[in-house]
Amino acid sequence: MMNPSPTSPESFIADDAALVRVGQLREKLLLSVSHSIVGQQEVLDQVIITILCGGHCLIEGVPGLAKTLMIRSLAKAMSLSFGRIQFTPDLMPSDIIGTEVIQENRGTGERSLHFLAGPIFAQMLLADEINRSPPKTQSALLEAMQECQVSVSGTTHPLPTPFFVLATQNPIEQEGTYPLPEAQLDRFMLLIRVNYPNDAEELEIVRRTTSKVAETTEPVVDVGELVFASAVVRSIPVAEHLLKYAIQLVRASRPDTPEAPAWVRELVRYGAGPRGSQFLVLAAKARAALAGRPCVELNDIQAMALPVLRHRLVPSFEAENRLMSTDEIITRLIDSLSTFLSGEYR
Repeated sequence: MMNPSPTSPESFIADDAALVRVGQLREKLLLSVSHSIVGQQEVLDQVIITILCGGHCLIEGVPGLAKTLMIRSLAKAMSLSFGRIQFTPDLMPSDIIGTEVIQENRGTGERSLHFLAGPIFAQMLLADEINRSPPKTQSALLEAMQECQVSVSGTTHPLPTPFFVLATQNPIEQEGTYPLPEAQLDRFMLLIRVNYPNDAEELEIVRRTTSKVAETTEPVVDVGELVFASAVVRSIPVAEHLLKYAIQLVRASRPDTPEAPAWVRELVRYGAGPRGSQFLVLAAKARAALAGRPCVELNDIQAMALPVLRHRLVPSFEAENRLMSTDEIITRLIDSLSTFLSGEYR
C-alpha cells in the first residue's frame, strides 16, 4: 500500500516522481478495466479525471454500451465499495438515503428509532438511469453530492470517504423521463458522452461475450493512491494567462456579460456559472497530471471544455430552431477565443 498524499496540497510539489506515480495509476486502472471493457479510453480517462478531482459525473449514452459495467469495473479496480440504485418512477428518497425503523429491546421492552442506511452509503454510487425518477427523488442526492452527508429526521449521517456519484441517463428516450433540474446538473463536474464502438472493438466485444472465457477486473489501486494522485492534481500549476483564458471562456458563455459575443446573446439563454470555471481549471490540471506534464497547457483547457460546459449551457429557442447543440456552441466559443491570448479577442 502506497502512502497517502500530504494533507496540505498547497505545500505539496508535483515533482517528476509524483507525476510518474500518477501515470502508473492511470495505466494500472486502464489495464485492469480492459479485462471487462473494450475500448472507450477517452470515456475512462474522463471518469478517472472526475474521481481524481473529487467530483461527480453524468454519463450519457444509448443502452448496451456497458456504462454500468464500466462503473462497476472502475470501482473494483480502485478498491472502492460499490452501490447501485436503479432509478424508477416509483422510487422514493428513503429508498436511496435510508429510513428510521422502530426497534424493540427484547430484554427491557423499550423501543427506539434505529437508522437503516440506504444504498447511498457506498464510496462509488451508480445512479442508473437517474432521469427516470421525478425531481423529488432526484433531489435526494443533492446534499450527498455537495456535503458528503445525508440528513434524516434532523440527524446528519456522514457518507463514506471518498464518495463519488456516477449517474447514467439515456439521451434518446424521452417517455417516462424527468429532465434533471439545472441546480443538480451543475453539481456534476462532467457530462461524459459514450459513443458506439468501432468495428474492431465491436468484433472483440462479441468474441468475448459469446465465449466461455470470462476475464474479471482485479483491484489494482487503493484509496491511499487515489488520495496521493488527488494531491498531485491540486498541486499542478496554471499560468496566469491560461487561468484568465479559462475564466474568459466560461464568462463568454453568459449572454448577459460584456465578454459574450453578439451571437452568444442570440443562441444562449443561460451560460455556465462559477462552478464551470472551477471545474474547467481543475479538470485541465488532472488531464495534465495523467499525461505526466508538470503544468497545464492550452489544449488541456480546450479538451475539457466540452464535458465541463455542455450541461451548463441552456440554448435559446433560436439555437434549437437551427438544431444547434451545446457542443457546437462551445466549439464556436473556443474558436472565438483563439486570439484571446494575443489580446485580439473578437
